[in-house]
Amino acid sequence: MRVPLSWLREYVDLPATETGRDVQAKLISAGLEVETVEQLGDGLKGPLVVGQVLTIEELEGFKKPIRFCTVDVGSANGTGEPQEIVCGARNFAVGDKVVVVLPGAVLPGGFSISARKTYGKTSHGMICSSGELGMGDDGTHGIIVLPPETEVGKDAIELLELVDEVLDIAVTANRGDCLSIRGVARETAIAYGLPLSDPALLDVPGPNAFGYPVQVSDPLGCDRFTARTVIGLSPEARSPIWLQRRLQKVGMRPISLAVDVTNYVMMELGQPLHAYDRNLVQGPIGVRRAAEGEKIVTLDGVERKLHAEDLVITDDRGPIGLAGVMGGANTEIADHDAGENGADATTDVVIEAAHFDAVTIARTARRHKLSSEASRRFERGVDPQAAAAAAQRTVDLLVLLAGGTAEAGVTEVIAPSAPHTITLAANHPDKVAGVEYGRETVVRRLQEVGCDVYGQDELIVTAPSWRPDLFEQNDLAEEVIRLEGYENLPSTLPKPPSGRGLTARQRLHRRVGRALAGAGYVEAPNYPFVGEGVFDQLGLAADDPARRVVKLTNPLNDEEPALRTSLLPGLLGALRRNDGRGAHDLALFETGLVFLPREEQGIAGHLPVDRRPTDAELAALNAVLPEQPRHVAVVLSGAREQAGWWGKGRPADWADAVEAGRTVAREAGVELTVRSGQYGPWHPGRCAELVVVADGTERVVGHAGELHPRVVKALGLPARTCAMELDLDAVERAGDGTPQAPHISTFPVATQDVALVVDKPVPAAEVEAALREGAGELLEAIRLFDVYVNDEQLGDGKKSLAYALRFRASDRTLTVDEASAARDAAVALAGERTGAVLRG
Repeated sequence: MRVPLSWLREYVDLPATETGRDVQAKLISAGLEVETVEQLGDGLKGPLVVGQVLTIEELEGFKKPIRFCTVDVGSANGTGEPQEIVCGARNFAVGDKVVVVLPGAVLPGGFSISARKTYGKTSHGMICSSGELGMGDDGTHGIIVLPPETEVGKDAIELLELVDEVLDIAVTANRGDCLSIRGVARETAIAYGLPLSDPALLDVPGPNAFGYPVQVSDPLGCDRFTARTVIGLSPEARSPIWLQRRLQKVGMRPISLAVDVTNYVMMELGQPLHAYDRNLVQGPIGVRRAAEGEKIVTLDGVERKLHAEDLVITDDRGPIGLAGVMGGANTEIADHDAGENGADATTDVVIEAAHFDAVTIARTARRHKLSSEASRRFERGVDPQAAAAAAQRTVDLLVLLAGGTAEAGVTEVIAPSAPHTITLAANHPDKVAGVEYGRETVVRRLQEVGCDVYGQDELIVTAPSWRPDLFEQNDLAEEVIRLEGYENLPSTLPKPPSGRGLTARQRLHRRVGRALAGAGYVEAPNYPFVGEGVFDQLGLAADDPARRVVKLTNPLNDEEPALRTSLLPGLLGALRRNDGRGAHDLALFETGLVFLPREEQGIAGHLPVDRRPTDAELAALNAVLPEQPRHVAVVLSGAREQAGWWGKGRPADWADAVEAGRTVAREAGVELTVRSGQYGPWHPGRCAELVVVADGTERVVGHAGELHPRVVKALGLPARTCAMELDLDAVERAGDGTPQAPHISTFPVATQDVALVVDKPVPAAEVEAALREGAGELLEAIRLFDVYVNDEQLGDGKKSLAYALRFRASDRTLTVDEASAARDAAVALAGERTGAVLRG
């Protein structure tokens, strides 16, 4: 919300010495997020005056149209003679009043103006556009043309209010009242202890039977609808300069008088309004839910198919507006340029000031991807009591500025409702803040925000209509605390009981992250949202459990409505983005939760907030939540080792992905078994199955290897991209959390190498497992160092696996016979289980 300081001063009599920075500090102390204070006209220096165009000469022979003009600037140039100016714009004519900057002036941005020769003429100044003066968009994209009655020679800096300060406030979702000058003025008045001149305090006539007919068939969606009619608007009437400038300062573009007035009142009072061309509305105005499949063309020219939950404004033809979001094109206000000489311009309007259900408007705006200034306010909460005052303010401005006549009829359709009351112990804010405020301070602060307060030790508080966020006692306590100043709260460090620190699970997650980072991976956390189409891109089978997802009712992105069952979609997306931006050598990792739906769906209950939930309550909540195991995944592409004077380097391959899995397992104290596998996105011949043993049972906890070329193509990834993903929680359960110190023997190692010939389909992991078991306790380590395939030497369908076996005893030096016997026993068991024979 942009708040001009000049506009704010109309409702709060701030000291003349207070700057925007001073107001910013006060509002931040009161709890508002004032992000910046923009200095409009900073560095601007005159003379900047109003001039009238006397003559225009078209200059020929240039690539673009150039005009040589003489402009009457009165006595502003010191001579009274016409000022000669070269200008390229074409949206003005002889007799028009324009803004002229004379030599010696400085425009925003430090642009100095002086007489200079250009296009064969000497230009003594410049005719200005709104962009050159830092005014914002005025919709013309050309020279500023002022009203004919503007006085020649008048100071344009003052006329256009070019010097001002604008506070840019990031309004939180619960403070819809601050999306208006009125709401910010109220907070400013409280912060300074000054009275507020409330712009909503107007004399408003009561409803009568002569107003425009309105029928509200959904009082839950629209609990208040005010309609007023103004007739006889002048087709030639335009928004005055002061009105246009205020809209520009708050970030809105002037359009036409009727539209500008409704926008102005919305920014002033926070109540969205809409003006209908009365001659285009057929029959009574209605408010109802849309029929499924109904269509409407909104003011942006887009035809929209309506949903049954959408709230719409109708006439006898059907929908003429999306309630609280955007009006329809079939009742649009037409300005004086709509037809020749303004013949088709709107002269009679019906003003709508209504209050709509916040949830309904928010869902409609999101469903149609149509966020507007009106919907932003309705979904954050609008003061229902301000509707009548906003309509009256709009009527008054249209009568004043366009010469219209307000009809006597006033329509108000109101659904009965009672004000919201809250019971509050007078010392409750003291308990929340740990500061003794006292009853008088609590009552005074609540009254300042607009509450009615009665009672002594137990207060009965009625929340004001403009603060729907004040719902229970802690909301009231927060108001007292913020107005008394968060900075005045004492800093008290919590005292945790001794012995509390990171859990074993948390320590493991940190060790895994450090280990992968030490191995050259960069952590890349991703959002946990996916679209179901990604499972087709990953090549998952139709019955794959990973396709069963938890879908969100209200997703941030309609294209990603589900929670992830794998970390790979997010990581591969990050790899693709970085590769597309020139970073081709990539190694990324992520640890995070995946979400697996339960077989039986349930509804979560509400946990208490006034005490710690019981174990039974927490268990009941967890029982209906999706299972959320923590996974770890890595993705690689490009070079794993860079080339240089030291060597050729090496590209990342499937073995690096497998080694990342081993790195994770080592941190958990788990022996990871790696064997050939086949699953989803991985290449069938370059996919490893990662297995752990828990309670004597093998369990597949993940996969690693090179991705399938089809997956690489579908996701737009670099060629030969590799990946690994495993269930970190399952690995943790399989491990022993007891730290194991390394055993260092003083006796020498005995190394025996064996080369075994086996059938090609036999996994190396099975051969290794047999060798390890057969070698017995003397085996210290085993390593596969060579795989050899040659049908002529080994025979068809055979391969040779060469292993290095390290034997060592803890109490003696092994003899050759002992090492050889252990090796022979290992080879014998491998031959028995896998059919392996010694090569050669």
